[in-house]
Amino acid sequence: MTDARPDAVTEPRWLTGTEMAAWLNVTQLLMLLPTALDRQLRDDAGLPHAHYRILTMLSAEQDGSMRMTQLARRAGTTTTRLSHAVSVLEERGWVERSACPTDKRGQVARLTDEGWAFLRVAAPGHVAEVRRLVFDHLTDDDVTRLHEITAKILPSLTDQ
Repeated sequence: MTDARPDAVTEPRWLTGTEMAAWLNVTQLLMLLPTALDRQLRDDAGLPHAHYRILTMLSAEQDGSMRMTQLARRAGTTTTRLSHAVSVLEERGWVERSACPTDKRGQVARLTDEGWAFLRVAAPGHVAEVRRLVFDHLTDDDVTRLHEITAKILPSLTDQ
């Protein structure tokens, strides 16, 4: 018979040895990879990785623009942090903000021609670094599995 009292302490589901080894690798990757990518972009393009990611997310949109709230969600940041980052990108002339045409309370960030030009210069070095740090160590099957695994995990982080 199990103890059904709400204050009963249940034993945690501890990680198995294999799960712990995988988890330690994941946490180390999550710490080291962003630092390495940030270093490369700061050295080569004078821009932190978080700001570069905002530019690339805008560039992936057909018209180079996105609502700020949607951009914050996709970037995995708060609207306040995104607003600060976009202000920096606006000062450089790479992004501009305007009122949302369907909801005047919202704002839209749009990649400018100068922003597109910056990405054309910065992207090759960044892609080379991503390849060097990640994809050059994986087979095509590994890449497929990596995509499948991350696609299973991401919803639990983004659907909150």
